Amino acid sequence: MLVALLFYGYATGVFSSRKLEQATYDSVAFRYISAGEHPDHDTIANFRKRFLDELEGLFKQILVLAQALGVLRMGRVSLDGTKVQGNASKHKAMSWGHATKLERQLEGEVQTLLGLAERADQGEQGEQEQQELDIPEELERREERLAAIREAKEKIEERAQERDEAERAEYEAKLKRRQERAEATGKKVGGRPPKEPEAGPKEKDQVNLTDEESRIMPGANGEFIQGFNAQAVVEQDSHMVVGNHVSQATNDKQEVEPALNQLAKVAEELGKPEALVADAGYHSKENVDKCVEQEIEPYIAGSRERHNQPLGERMKAPPECPASADAVTAMKYRMQTAEGKAIYSKRKATVETVFGVIKEVLGFRRFHLRGLRGAEGEWNLVCMGWNLKRMYALAGG
Repeated sequence: MLVALLFYGYATGVFSSRKLEQATYDSVAFRYISAGEHPDHDTIANFRKRFLDELEGLFKQILVLAQALGVLRMGRVSLDGTKVQGNASKHKAMSWGHATKLERQLEGEVQTLLGLAERADQGEQGEQEQQELDIPEELERREERLAAIREAKEKIEERAQERDEAERAEYEAKLKRRQERAEATGKKVGGRPPKEPEAGPKEKDQVNLTDEESRIMPGANGEFIQGFNAQAVVEQDSHMVVGNHVSQATNDKQEVEPALNQLAKVAEELGKPEALVADAGYHSKENVDKCVEQEIEPYIAGSRERHNQPLGERMKAPPECPASADAVTAMKYRMQTAEGKAIYSKRKATVETVFGVIKEVLGFRRFHLRGLRGAEGEWNLVCMGWNLKRMYALAGG
């Protein structure tokens, strides 16, 4: 009953446990699903949090059902991401620079309070100081804040170390490629050599004190949110979500491989997609190669398309692809053909439509569960709710 309650809620735009509880009183549909029972919002919230792993397995079952009904056939898919507000405020984030400054300030205040305590023990404290300050209480408050700040700094240092290792590996790979190019051509490679990364936390590195696994993300209209990067793979004909995951990365460059991994989970039952379409944010040689390795034809834009192209440019015949072209070059030529343009043109009308309905029509604009695992589980629920709603529409009600 609780599974049905969650599914119907996420398919109709009722997400919070309190609103789901209230709907079992106010809505005929919810009263029917709950069989006249009214589960408490704590029961609903705990059930959702406790059974995320079990609920995740139902995603594939819904897709298999859709295929059996004839409303889903794995054809071409579109990949995109959308930033979703986490269950945390960006104003509860603390940067390395601010934490260091505040730590020094509190340490100074602790020393001052210890000095006042010593004077009080010796009977030297003034009457005004005794009335205004409860020294043990003030010391306890500052010690608690210092402990929280030091814990936050430790987490920032851990993240910085992970970033340093990744940047160091990328730096060494770039140096190796330059050296190989120089040896192959017998000439000195032009351009500036890659800059060696600086180790350690940076001033603006930060952690959120409410949900440490959330990240500051670029949102709409140039604003920033504290949240996650929610990804979806949408089948172009049915508009059903056939793969989903959540990332802490602020851009989409590293999201092709996780998306391919999600598609692999349903490949045995649904088959592989013919092609994967994505915008310029996903473009890299590595991502193109990963698609080719999976025998999925990539259509990943190399740059943002210009609007209102001249008629002559739009009608111009595409150049011939060289026989020796690598995967990226071959994809570039393929996307200039009439067929390639037609395939890529469906991207906005598929995955962005899904995001638009989920956010603007259903009203899902923030996660209710904290942490990356909680966000992943809830985004999976959102995608299952969308698939159930879409399957109902495609099957003719």
